[in-house]
Amino acid sequence: MTENKKIAVLCNYELLPERVGGMDYFFWAFDKKCAANNIQVDWFFPNQSDHGEYVTLTIFESGYQSVENHFLSFCTTNATAYTHIITHFVELCTPFFYKIKQFSGAKIIAVDHNPRPLSGYPLKKRIEKRIKGILFSRYIAVFIGVSDYTVNEIIHDFGSHLKKKTLTIYNGVVLENILQRMNRNTLHPIFLTASHLRESKGIQDLIAAVALLPTSIQKEIKIDLYGDGPYKSILVEKMKYYDVTHCFAFMGSISNLKALFSEYDYMLQPTHMECFSLSILESLAANVPVVTTNVGGNEEVIVSGENGFIYKAKDVMALKNILEAVYLGHKRIETNTRTLIENRFSLARMVEYHLALVLENKS
Repeated sequence: MTENKKIAVLCNYELLPERVGGMDYFFWAFDKKCAANNIQVDWFFPNQSDHGEYVTLTIFESGYQSVENHFLSFCTTNATAYTHIITHFVELCTPFFYKIKQFSGAKIIAVDHNPRPLSGYPLKKRIEKRIKGILFSRYIAVFIGVSDYTVNEIIHDFGSHLKKKTLTIYNGVVLENILQRMNRNTLHPIFLTASHLRESKGIQDLIAAVALLPTSIQKEIKIDLYGDGPYKSILVEKMKYYDVTHCFAFMGSISNLKALFSEYDYMLQPTHMECFSLSILESLAANVPVVTTNVGGNEEVIVSGENGFIYKAKDVMALKNILEAVYLGHKRIETNTRTLIENRFSLARMVEYHLALVLENKS
């Protein structure tokens, strides 16, 4: 047991019963681990919810306010003395962090989950971020990136002076609830994708790649698309344009998706921007290899030819060639892809690393 500590966790993350993902499990597990170590946690989310284990969390919802402004108002009203303040999905190096330090001596830990555009930020935004790094990074004690890619981007965005207080803590997944695929088809495998349907996820590239496949494969290949979003209508039109509608099935948003990974042979993730994908980890944990792009932290978990295949983002022909080779059995993954996740990317490991930051005595 440790000395009494009280921490605040700010999450610009909407709580949705129909979208229970890896971060939800992390929040629940982290709260339990803190309680076991005599650490009280106040959670600040945009909304209140009692689905899953959120009923056990002490949640203060921001409602019409931003999470940041609500937290500042809450602290001003309640004069709560926090030892640590942790942020998730909150923009880094803003005046918000300066404002916290005007009334709190808490150690601030900022976790960055955000992917960067494939072509980088425009010049104006790059300059703005560098200035914000000079002005406000001093108020953040530790910057956490969920991949080495993210850490490098934090330093690139805000300045090399952050190297000494920036570190990687990989996202992790709950292994116990993920069923393993025991017999993978080497000929005519079945595929899924799992992502929010927006342009940056690159599903349009997958459609174009399927359109380039030989007619004999187009007649048979089946790809289930899990997820929903504003880009769906455009994807539907692209399928019609290329005459490949019969190759795809929209499955919608499924709350228990990780129980379904094991029904497939490969996952396809043609994304243009990524930070560190939990769906990739869950797929690998189900012993389902992943075909994905060379963006974000993807290459930190996928080794091409060992537990999946990597290709250059937006390279439709490269994706077509991989699909064709995998479908015909010319390329295959034969190893159990779960082992890597057990050793490096479990939720328990993620929680322990985050807890260690709170248990440290130094400020």
